[in-house]
Amino acid sequence: MQSKGTAVKKEDIDDRIYDLYDEYCHGKIDRRQFFERAAAATVTGAAMASALMPNYADAQEVLFTDERIKATWLGYPSPGGTSGEMYGYLVRPTTGEGPFPAVLIMHENRGLNPYIQDVARRAAVAGFLALAPDGLAPIGGYPGNDDDGRAMQRSLNQAELLQDMVNSARFLRDHELSNGNLGATGFCWGGGATNFLATEMGEELKAGAPFYGAAAKTEKVGDIKAARPQRSPPSTT
Repeated sequence: MQSKGTAVKKEDIDDRIYDLYDEYCHGKIDRRQFFERAAAATVTGAAMASALMPNYADAQEVLFTDERIKATWLGYPSPGGTSGEMYGYLVRPTTGEGPFPAVLIMHENRGLNPYIQDVARRAAVAGFLALAPDGLAPIGGYPGNDDDGRAMQRSLNQAELLQDMVNSARFLRDHELSNGNLGATGFCWGGGATNFLATEMGEELKAGAPFYGAAAKTEKVGDIKAARPQRSPPSTT
């Protein structure tokens, strides 16, 4: 991680700066407040704050030009969603003709940023047909920076946005390149959306891997039908 030419190592970052960054990521404070409070917390707080800001170009693991994948932007219907239409980033492996197992990749609380696009490409390299929907598509799409994206996503009707994710999952499951075995994953807001899909889609969703985010409603947990991992019997040796 770099900040104005000065290297800042992860282990050198004050826990208070991590706490402030968590508040910033979840929209509790804006970018200006994050840097002001970081600078007030410790002498090198501003440098630490800069080191935590994402650098999407340097962090990507699979380039969009990678010969192992083919990526496409496409639109599809989304009845009951924010606008009735959705837009997403579909990535398929180039090895084999398919059909492939499918995985929905859901973004954080800021729209389909370059990091989530990279995750979709990684999934395709691993052999999946991956779709990363942009929940901000009905109001112009990811704006090119996370701060504006966060404000845009807050402006949407959340129930309709979740319906957009359900519709995206069903579009992907029924895609001609999908074998019908659908999984979902997501980060932050997308983690909560993964939990929501598990309760709403029942046996349509074969697997879900939420990375934090809101838990499923307690009264809906019984609606989850995805297979559960089988535990091995305890060793007797």
